[in-house]
Amino acid sequence: MLTAVALSLLVVFLLLAIPVGIQFRVSRHKTFDAEVHLEWLFGLMKLRLQPPGSKSTSREGKSRSSDDKASSTAAKKSIPVALVRQKHLRRRIFRFIGDLWHAIHKEKLSLNMRIGLGDPAETGQLWALLGPLAALLSTMREVTIGIRPDFIETCFELDCSGKIRVIPLHLIGLVALLLLSPSIWRGIGQMRQRAA
Repeated sequence: MLTAVALSLLVVFLLLAIPVGIQFRVSRHKTFDAEVHLEWLFGLMKLRLQPPGSKSTSREGKSRSSDDKASSTAAKKSIPVALVRQKHLRRRIFRFIGDLWHAIHKEKLSLNMRIGLGDPAETGQLWALLGPLAALLSTMREVTIGIRPDFIETCFELDCSGKIRVIPLHLIGLVALLLLSPSIWRGIGQMRQRAA
């Protein structure tokens, strides 16, 4: 019995150690559109995904009321600002992003984003977080990154495409370390207290 369990775990471990190739295209302007192609087991398994919420599978945005949109906008504004103000949480998120960035083998990656929180002060605080990070990442080969702040209106526009390769086992380890980090749970608790 124990041998069977050990062999099953070993097989799962080996499968998760095989790289996954991902080719994707994500766009968000007035509507959300995305397409993802996965390639695994050295090309033996290929899968095309149309994520939920993309314009070809959902028209959810048209049916939302103005009150829902207003409350959603307020929630989206408060989360980035709360993140920026918490030093320990910000550092842990930075570390996770850095580890994740190094874990991804980038063959080609392009990201263009326009973001604004509606309040120039809050947008400035968010840009203080994103600006240096974008400048650092854009110095790498095979990577094109452009992030523009909008100090006038609330907006989030995105065009992203690329071809990358990741090892699932490595990503699972990084996410597990993030979830087990005391600074993350302490930061989430503080954010909930401020929201209440």
